[in-house]
Amino acid sequence: MTELPEVLNVVGIDVGSSTAKVVLMRERERGPAELVDSKLERLRRRDPRKLVEELFEAILADNALRRDDLTYVATTGDGECAAFRTGHFYGMTAHARGALFLDRESRSVIDIGALHTRAVQIDERGKVLGSRMTSQCASGSGQFLENICRYLGITLDEIGPLSLKSTKPEACSSICAVLAETDVINMVSRGIAAPDIIKGIHQSMAGRYVKLLTSLGSSGVVMVTGGLAGDVGLVAAMREGAKESKKPLELRTHAHSASAGAIGAALWGAYRARKLARMGVSLQESLE
Repeated sequence: MTELPEVLNVVGIDVGSSTAKVVLMRERERGPAELVDSKLERLRRRDPRKLVEELFEAILADNALRRDDLTYVATTGDGECAAFRTGHFYGMTAHARGALFLDRESRSVIDIGALHTRAVQIDERGKVLGSRMTSQCASGSGQFLENICRYLGITLDEIGPLSLKSTKPEACSSICAVLAETDVINMVSRGIAAPDIIKGIHQSMAGRYVKLLTSLGSSGVVMVTGGLAGDVGLVAAMREGAKESKKPLELRTHAHSASAGAIGAALWGAYRARKLARMGVSLQESLE
């Protein structure tokens, strides 16, 4: 058996289409794992490899750690661009494990990213029981919302609070991103208030997400993860949609929902390190 310290320092890295997330976890063989630090930054056309390395070095420096102090560097998403990784994990299983860490009652995950949205059903151990993904149409994605923000002259940070101020949401196409964007241009020309335009868009997106979850057979607590988990207007619309359709779904978010994939990857990395140690195999030997 290969000896490992009781407490492991593990880094998780998740690179999406628009954002890079890096977390530092402390994982104990006995007792709960701990999220020590997290960093998140939008790519903004920068080289993902350089940005990930910068965030990685920053998280080490902020916590007085060296690379040798880490047991495992786990990646997910497009995190394979990090040449210094120890291992890579599938995004679905990483988000499942991360969601369960953020809320032990989670039984489904809806990961809303820049390009795609994925619903995942899990059990009490974080095992994936099934999944569904939206179609390739961008009208249910973060990129679509970014485009709408440009039309309306607002930022992504403003979109959620504005949506909550709506008193008369305007219906928007839920079928096609091009049609939806045309709808928005027409709304602006008709003088529809920005909060009502945004709330209509949120309701359209929320309807797709609730259908995605129900098609999967989800019920109970659903953890919202991914970049749009922090959009309070979208989450509110999802809760309203579930209530109106009488679906047994409880949508929840967490301050670290956007980093769920990185958190899950780190926890899977720690699990793999301990499993290899029990087998008497060093990490270096496993990589050869």
